Amino acid sequence: MNRVVVTGIGISSPIGNHLDEVSAALQSGQHGVRYMEDWDRIGNLSTRLAAPVDGLELSFARKKVRGMGRVALLSLHATEQAVADAGLTSDDLTSGRTGVSYGSTHGSSSSLEAFCRQLFESNSLAGLTPSTYIKFMSHTCAANLAIFYGIRGRIHTTCSACTSGSQGIGYGYEAIKFGQQDIMVCGGAEELHFTHSGVFDLLYATSTSFNDAPERSPRPFDADRDGLVVGEGAGTLILESYERARARGAHIHAEVLGYGTSCDGQHITSPSVDGMSAAMRLALEDARLDASSVQYINAHATATKVGDICESLATQSVYGGDVPISSTKGHTAHTLGACGAVESIFCLAMLRDGFVPPTRNLDTADPDCAALDYVVGEPRDIKLSVVASNNFAFGGINTSLLFGKV
Repeated sequence: MNRVVVTGIGISSPIGNHLDEVSAALQSGQHGVRYMEDWDRIGNLSTRLAAPVDGLELSFARKKVRGMGRVALLSLHATEQAVADAGLTSDDLTSGRTGVSYGSTHGSSSSLEAFCRQLFESNSLAGLTPSTYIKFMSHTCAANLAIFYGIRGRIHTTCSACTSGSQGIGYGYEAIKFGQQDIMVCGGAEELHFTHSGVFDLLYATSTSFNDAPERSPRPFDADRDGLVVGEGAGTLILESYERARARGAHIHAEVLGYGTSCDGQHITSPSVDGMSAAMRLALEDARLDASSVQYINAHATATKVGDICESLATQSVYGGDVPISSTKGHTAHTLGACGAVESIFCLAMLRDGFVPPTRNLDTADPDCAALDYVVGEPRDIKLSVVASNNFAFGGINTSLLFGKV
């Protein structure tokens, strides 16, 4: 079996579009949450908060991106960074030994909206083009990335809501570990659309009390939290074997030490402490590490009451209460299909720069949450060697990734 390392990183997020930018933002407490004035037109939508990716030029040769909606374009922006960072050549990408493992909650929501409006308002297919469907098909990111780069290896498309990005990395890790591919382009993406917030609104899971104070929400683990805020972004990791990376003189950012995934098998939206803890234990077993080896945990913690409580109890059952833990969703909001990849990249920034960020807006931990070492206030300077990134999704899907310095 191969050791698996990260040789390329690319990101687009509400707090920055480069590794250096997001590292600085996490350490200085910056956030990307704002009031969405355009959503005032949506009747019965209670939340007005979201965290968009601003100031990003998604400009590519039109011929190569005509089947890409915003979600695929965000993934391409992140992947262009990662491919350049890894120093991959065209021959590397088209060898047949390079694959893609990439996901999103679904395809481009804005493209789906445009398609449906045209179809149902006119009761006609007139004016619709096949490229619109390509933009909102569920595997649009993985398929478009493969076509853009001429990748001919295996394609995994992870369409598992909030674990799309983490499963994308996990499947890529396994493909390298077991020698099925030499290189994997991995990650997840999400574009912002009011329907995403609308779905959580219908579940009474969005933040609605801070519409006039965007900087105060979301509030993961906090006693005064009132729900999640939706964001957008994309994260791409280039994975390859340690031996291959060393042989070609590539810069190694970190090693993927372990991956665990499980399913609750119980409820479509309500989380399970046992299911969450199972994924964490599987990752530790895969890495052949004791829980005491992990120096920081990046929590999924979306600022929903049930989710935060269950996750804290699951974390305590595996790691005890002494490992520093925080949620970066106070900075970026919940980037859905991108969060597993975006938050993994945050963890790589922490490994590189020797810090762990606090949970923004965590003033008083909910007494119903487990007694954990919640990082609050200011970042902590810690020379990290091993970190965990946990994510959970509708359908009872649980993931845990472990990263370490090489």
